[in-house]
Amino acid sequence: MIELIATVESLSQAEALLSYVDTLYFGEEQFGLRLPHSFSREQQANLVALAHQKGKKVTVAVNGIMHPEKMALIPAYLKFLRQIEVDQIAIGDPGIIYVMNHQPELAIPFIYDGETLVTSARQINFWQKKGAIGAVLAREVPFEEMQILAREVTIPVEVLVYGATCIHQSKRPLLQNYYHFTKQEGQISKERGLFLAEPKKPETHYSIFEDSHGTHIFADNDLCLTKELAELAANGFDTWKLDGIFTPGVTLVEVAKQYDQARQAVEKGTWNDEQAGKLFEKIATLHPKERQLDTGFYHLDPAKIK
Repeated sequence: MIELIATVESLSQAEALLSYVDTLYFGEEQFGLRLPHSFSREQQANLVALAHQKGKKVTVAVNGIMHPEKMALIPAYLKFLRQIEVDQIAIGDPGIIYVMNHQPELAIPFIYDGETLVTSARQINFWQKKGAIGAVLAREVPFEEMQILAREVTIPVEVLVYGATCIHQSKRPLLQNYYHFTKQEGQISKERGLFLAEPKKPETHYSIFEDSHGTHIFADNDLCLTKELAELAANGFDTWKLDGIFTPGVTLVEVAKQYDQARQAVEKGTWNDEQAGKLFEKIATLHPKERQLDTGFYHLDPAKIK
């Protein structure tokens, strides 16, 4: 069975998404990277309860790089997540694995999410031996290499099939530094909608924002894999992620509905190129107008990636 995962920005959106997805993905900003919304502890407990009432799961993002001041807060957060009975967490910092290994009462099943580092079966299998029940594949791995990886991995591998791709993260406060250097004042959060454009390509749109994890810059185009869905499933990639960081509210719910219909057709063996093309067109009409869609690294020749 194909698992469909979606990010969440509100309780009302979560209720709607649970009609179409299997797993809700959320968290709070001080521990999770690039979330559509930072939820309070009470809200997180409510989301877990809601998902479980519907027979669905939750993944909580704990995938930031935890500098000492944040790592000191990790035990208390893990204890809280255990209390509200989250199904699994996404981890990027091995320090959290160390904490759980040395304090079993804090242990929670985890998915390894090392961002751009997760590019080979050898690495994924290494983290499986350390306890990972799944891994998030780097967005930069082309399908030709994914096929090789699929034959060797021992745990499920999550693939982004819709949403934005982060191409750069720096702990440095780059936006703050820019405003200080130019003697300006300006909001640096995601809500401001800032983006970078190349000098000779004014149509480019590299979204940028800053939070407690540093500065985040996103690819010019967002990912939309529709013609590739059957191919992914046929090669064992049956954990699909929808990232709504720049796709708000009911729009993401409709995107999830479309992907749910697609996965049902893939599972039945009735999915075809015509349906895939129509789905891409449909998603393009739903997608935020200031953002464009493409297939990212999927079809690139591995030899040309440096």
